Amino acid sequence: MENDSRTEPPETAGARETLTGFLDYFRATVVMRAGGLSDADGARRLVPSLATVSGLVQHLTDVERFWFQDRIDGQQGVPKRWSAEDPDGEFRVREEDSLSEIIDEYEPACRQSREVLGRYGMEERCRGGQSVRWVLVHMIEETGLHCGHLDILRELLDGSIGD
Repeated sequence: MENDSRTEPPETAGARETLTGFLDYFRATVVMRAGGLSDADGARRLVPSLATVSGLVQHLTDVERFWFQDRIDGQQGVPKRWSAEDPDGEFRVREEDSLSEIIDEYEPACRQSREVLGRYGMEERCRGGQSVRWVLVHMIEETGLHCGHLDILRELLDGSIGD
């Protein structure tokens, strides 16, 4: 597995810096835990659900776009893999999907999320009524949850233990 180059969240900072620090730490954890696997291992189903390393990263890419670009920024036509016909579409990995390309799609989505977040105050309201603060906390929860899933899948795939 790659070296751990994650930046620890700040221990003494304001609320916004603390929250974004934790989210960025979890985002880096996603990349670290997914990195270095083959495409086949990234797509390998090890549990009864659709959860795979590649599928989780695709899901998190879609979630980043949905909450920051669609809900906070109000952008139209934000790309997503799920639909009414296939509500789990973002978890589905095709044979031609490359894990490195999936990660390469996740990282710019996170950068775009940071850019969007920088334009809004924490108490501003989003499409859907939530505050920007709520979205940020939800994204920490969502990304942290899936970091745990990635830890388990990675351990099952190659025995490496996450931190």
